[in-house]
Amino acid sequence: MNILTERLELAEIEWIDLDNIHRLHSIYEVDEFNTVGLPKNIEETRMNIKPYVDARNNDPQSKYTWNIMINETKEFIGLAGIKLSLDKFKIGEIFYKLSPEYWGKGYATEVTKKLVEIGFEMFNLHRIEAGCAVNNIKSINVLEKVGMTREGIYRKILPIRGEWVDSFIYSVIEEEKHK
Repeated sequence: MNILTERLELAEIEWIDLDNIHRLHSIYEVDEFNTVGLPKNIEETRMNIKPYVDARNNDPQSKYTWNIMINETKEFIGLAGIKLSLDKFKIGEIFYKLSPEYWGKGYATEVTKKLVEIGFEMFNLHRIEAGCAVNNIKSINVLEKVGMTREGIYRKILPIRGEWVDSFIYSVIEEEKHK
């Protein structure tokens, strides 16, 4: 499933994307608030993304991970995804990560708005959530800009760079989607 926004294309990841994903995961600044950690080698990245590539073969598919590319050039700039609960709770959890040279250009906001939109319109979700480390000001701004509400804090839940870090939980529910 490919998705278009005003400036971006989201294309489901495949094995051909391994090098781009490995480069993204290997950027120290991208890893600052990421629980995956910097990969030791490309094989570690391969093992990390295997469940997401394999998910394309599941029916129903419970998780989607997309390359984020500039529409005009098809240049890879990051990853985004949604994990679906596939049960009566109808919950989706979204994520995104961009290469630092694309930060501050509105791309994260554009992708997040689209993830929320498809969550409600394509996947018929009731609730969409996102977590973010409490010190990740850029992501906090993105989540609030797209209309998500900070519900609370998970204490010491994220293993980041050898320590346990608190995370905010954000959500938007279907009744709020047009606010």
